[in-house]
Amino acid sequence: MNDERPAAAQAADDTAEPRPARHRPVLDRPVPPEQPEQPEQSRGRKRRGPGPVTLLLLPALVTVTGVAAFLALGGLPGPGSDDDSATDPSAAADIDPSYIPWLRKAASACTVLEPSVLAAQIEQLSGWSDDSDELSGQKGIAAFTDDEWRTWGKDDDGNGRSSPRDPADAIMALGRRDCSLAGKVTELRTEGRINGDLVELTLAAYAVGEDAVTEAGRVPAAAKTYLDEVRALLPRYEALDREDSGGGAGGAAGALLTAPVSPLTITSPFGSREHPLTGVTKLHTGVDFAAPQGAQVVAARRGRVVFAALTSAYGNRIVIDHGTIQGKRVETTYSHLSSLGVAVGQTVEAGAPIGRVGSTGLSTGPHLHFEVILDGYYTDPRPWVVPNGV
Repeated sequence: MNDERPAAAQAADDTAEPRPARHRPVLDRPVPPEQPEQPEQSRGRKRRGPGPVTLLLLPALVTVTGVAAFLALGGLPGPGSDDDSATDPSAAADIDPSYIPWLRKAASACTVLEPSVLAAQIEQLSGWSDDSDELSGQKGIAAFTDDEWRTWGKDDDGNGRSSPRDPADAIMALGRRDCSLAGKVTELRTEGRINGDLVELTLAAYAVGEDAVTEAGRVPAAAKTYLDEVRALLPRYEALDREDSGGGAGGAAGALLTAPVSPLTITSPFGSREHPLTGVTKLHTGVDFAAPQGAQVVAARRGRVVFAALTSAYGNRIVIDHGTIQGKRVETTYSHLSSLGVAVGQTVEAGAPIGRVGSTGLSTGPHLHFEVILDGYYTDPRPWVVPNGV
């Protein structure tokens, strides 16, 4: 229930969705040239012991050298340092953090898949590049052909278009395809027609087809190269499978952000809708969570309050900047509050109280309008905060 845009975000556009930045591989650093060897001293010259000046200066030089080496390796952590790489699963691999909730949501569709498997598949298929392969007709990061997309593709992020070039749509489509294959190979193994690990059988069916797996009765030799390549990439993405990675205290399993209210009951999802008060059809830039008047609202992640004031449409509104993660700035917003419990410039922890649910601004009743803003663009909050993105 919102008609205005925060200063922290660019205007939302139902017809245009931001393209995540491509990640280029880090090039190896050049090896420094070898230093020329010093000529060996004449064997006839007599060695002399260190002089008195050397004896006095040597301990000091050793101490200075040791301190310099310690500082070069990082030294002591600075006060208040906050290293997102310790909790952020995207730090384990060069992956756009906006993909993580979709990987988790896609993998949750079946018990066989893990987010790491989908991520490793995508890296093997495209290297996370959305370029098209002109010869095969494959498009997007999950390398779908037009025929395949007609079967598996949907508008999963609700931006009004279904496209293999939309990373969220592509990730979800790959998850649907893999889960369908997982169901088939599970049934075949139950019947005793094939044998092997379900994940490996699923990947083999993806690579060479279900019939080839059935005929071989196991992972066919033709699928082993693909299987080995995906398996070699899995360690890079194992952090995605941990429920406690990338969130904070109180975060739901499979989600990246702490629930701002509890329980989570969605009354209006992210996506195009007709505003109940203005009658204008436009992008609903967040999710409305049902909650009683005065219910506690908490911060979804550690961050700094950059806005906390009364607005005409959002009512009492708070915007929290959670910093830059892998080059993407993440912000969350909390609107229609009955009261504000924080001030601009204040640092809050995940799960810390920041305000109370209300119905201020353009609102039909008490609820929390919650938004996730990624690099200035609104994105669907559900896979970020709701278990399994439901």
